[in-house]
Amino acid sequence: MNLPNKLTLLRVLLIPFFLLFMYIDIPCHYLIALVIFAAASITDALDGHIARKNNLVTNFGKFLDPLADKVLVISALTVFVEMDEVKMGAIPLMIIIAREFMVSGLRLLAADSGVVVAAGIWGKLKTAFTMVAIVATLFWLSVCRDFDLGIPSGFCKAVDNVFIPILIWISVVLTVISGAVYLKGYWHLIDSDK
Repeated sequence: MNLPNKLTLLRVLLIPFFLLFMYIDIPCHYLIALVIFAAASITDALDGHIARKNNLVTNFGKFLDPLADKVLVISALTVFVEMDEVKMGAIPLMIIIAREFMVSGLRLLAADSGVVVAAGIWGKLKTAFTMVAIVATLFWLSVCRDFDLGIPSGFCKAVDNVFIPILIWISVVLTVISGAVYLKGYWHLIDSDK
C-alpha cells in the first residue's frame, strides 16, 4: 500500500476516535476532537497532493478518498445536530447529504460513459469552507466548554446562536452552488428515456 492510500486509511481510522472524543465527557475532550479532526483534514490535503505528484493514483485511493472525506464531514455535522451547544438543525445536514448523493450518482453515470468527473473549483471551495466551519466550531466548543477563560456567557451565546449558524449556512450555500454546477455540467448524462 502506497503512502497516499495509507494517509486515506488513517483518515478513516481517525473518524471513530473523533466521534469518541466528541461524546466522552473528560477534560478537554472538544480540544482532543479538534486535534483529531484537524489531523484527518490534513491527511485529506496531503494524500491527493502526494498521489498526483508522485503518480501514485490507484483505484483504491479513487474509491476510498472521497468516501473518507464524506464520512468525516457528515460525522462532524451529524454530531453538531445532536448538540445543544451548536445551533445546527437537520435541514443543513440533509441538504449537504443530498448533494453528496447527487454528485456520487452523477459520477457513477459519468464513469459508465467513460467520463471522469474531476473536482471543480466550487466543489473544492465547498469542501475547504466546510472543513473550516467545522474546525471553527470545534475550536469555539473547546474555548467555551473545555476551558474557563472568563468569556462572558452573553458573548458565548451570541457566537453559538449567530456566528456558528452563519458558518454552517455559508457551507450549505456553497454546497448548493457546487451541486448545481455539477448538475449543469453533466446534465446530458441523465437521459430519462434510458
